[in-house]
Amino acid sequence: MDLLWVKTNRLIKWLFPKYTWDIPNNANKIYLTFDDGPTPEITEWVLKLLKEQDIKATFFCIGNNIEKYPDIFQKVLQEGHAIGNHTYNHLKGWKTAKEDYIENTKSCERIIKEYTKDSDRRSKLFRPPYGKIKFSQAKILRQLGYKIVMWDVISVDYDKNISPKKCLKNVTKNTASGSVIVFHDSIKAFDNLKFALPEAIRYLKNKGFVFDRID
Repeated sequence: MDLLWVKTNRLIKWLFPKYTWDIPNNANKIYLTFDDGPTPEITEWVLKLLKEQDIKATFFCIGNNIEKYPDIFQKVLQEGHAIGNHTYNHLKGWKTAKEDYIENTKSCERIIKEYTKDSDRRSKLFRPPYGKIKFSQAKILRQLGYKIVMWDVISVDYDKNISPKKCLKNVTKNTASGSVIVFHDSIKAFDNLKFALPEAIRYLKNKGFVFDRID
């Protein structure tokens, strides 16, 4: 796997400064994020592990999945994690017209509001599926108040062509203070996730990192 993809390099961060790639801090904090849920059993497995490890994370949720599994979405909120918008249908921005992309994102926002009773928890975080978004789409979302969160490190857990050990190494070898790390609470990713996530947490805690959610 190309390291440029696993670890976002400085040039890309410099070229796209209006996106959040990492969150520099002096407290050795890092930020676990999960895309594509909520997913039955898998999101619940992640939540159980995070609770055991006393970790708060950030979940970028697909609107259609929230509609199908509102109880799991509520559990994410109840356990104190942050949430973000991941579009209603997991759209690829590069292949979607601007108007359609924005409306799809707004559809997810409406679902989040419907199932979020506490207005303080109505997140304005957004992560584009596949990390692919047009400048025109991003500009409108920022005007709507969204913070566009990309990543510093991606586990590539969704790739069936990499081993669970390689998935783990993608995270442990590239994480630094301030890193935003991507995993996926999805069926496709679970074989890698169930091995790599607990091992990564153990390793990173031993290295003195502190986990926090994105607000």
